Order: sequence, then structure tokens, then C-alpha cells
Amino acid sequence: MAILRAVLASTFVALVAMPMTAQERGQRGGQPAARPMTMTITGFADGGQIPVKFSQAAEGAAPGEGTSPAISWSNVPPGTQSFFLHMHDMEVVRNKTTDDQAHWVVWNIPANVTSLSEGEPKGAQLPNGAYQFSATGQVYRGPGAPANGPMHHYMFELYALDTKLDVQPAADAFESRTNVMKAIQGHILGKAVYGGLFKRPQ
Repeated sequence: MAILRAVLASTFVALVAMPMTAQERGQRGGQPAARPMTMTITGFADGGQIPVKFSQAAEGAAPGEGTSPAISWSNVPPGTQSFFLHMHDMEVVRNKTTDDQAHWVVWNIPANVTSLSEGEPKGAQLPNGAYQFSATGQVYRGPGAPANGPMHHYMFELYALDTKLDVQPAADAFESRTNVMKAIQGHILGKAVYGGLFKRPQ
């Protein structure tokens, strides 16, 4: 009996010492965990195939360009001062380095903006004031993986930052991206990721 009481007592202590989960804290009146920031691209499913409309193969598109998709996001972290969007092709390695292809680098998106329209215009800055760059220039660069190879993975990464970046466009997208990546360190409040697959149609 004494042994049984000791076992029960130690079990009770262990249960009391166990930390509550975020859900349990919410149920007991504590602060629930914040929901993660999410991103949606209405033109294709996360992990799905990117339509030709948004690629370099789109009808009427200049080489290296295309129509940018509509992008929206929600659950923005408190204290966000700006956003940074990074679209890149994970299969293309640049000049035998760790750099992959920069398809869209957009920074200093204002904190009160929660979407980018389909077909954002060319230019150093978008209508909302954000800077943009790609391997093609100051414009969105659509996917362009060749038809005779495998599908390429294109990742859209959105960062919520606690600051507005003091970064001006550099000579090209790769230098600009490097400068932005350095500047965001220590300022990331949240991140959302969305992916798509593409290769040119036969």
C-alpha cells in the first residue's frame, strides 16, 4: 500500500509539472498561440502546376517576363512594419554558386498592404511604393523551365518585418537580393511560403 501511495504521489507531481499546450492555455483563459501568417495565390494550388499565363511562355510576353499572379496574405504578426517577397527557382544555380534564380524580389511592401494584384506593372517601384527586381530587370520574371527537362520548383516566400528596410536597388537582382537578405536578419516576425511547379509546354 505504501508503495502504491508513493507511485500515485509521484505521478501527480509529474502531471502538475507538465507544461500546458497553447490550446490548453486558451481553454483555461490564457493567451492562445498566434496563428501563423499564411499566403494564397489564387491562380494555382500550393504545390500545383503554375499556369502558362504566369510564365515566360505566356502569349505576348517578352522573353523573361510574364503576368504576375495575384497574391494575398493574412494573420499578419503584430508590430509588422513592412513585407519582403522572394520568388526563386530552386533548380537554377547561378555561376556555380549557392545563388538560385531570382524571379521576383519585392521589398518594403507597406505594412497596411495584404495583397499584390495580378499583372503588377514594370518599374523600379510598384504602385504601393515597394521596390522590385528580377533577373530580367525591374519587373516580375515568370517561370521558364525548358520543356525537355523536369518540372522546376518555384517558391514564393513572404517575410513580415519589424522595420522598413534602408535598401536601395543595386546593379542587379542578385546584389539587391543579397543586400535585402542581410538587412532582414534580426527583423523577421513571421514567414509564409507557397510553391508551384512549371516547365514550358511542348
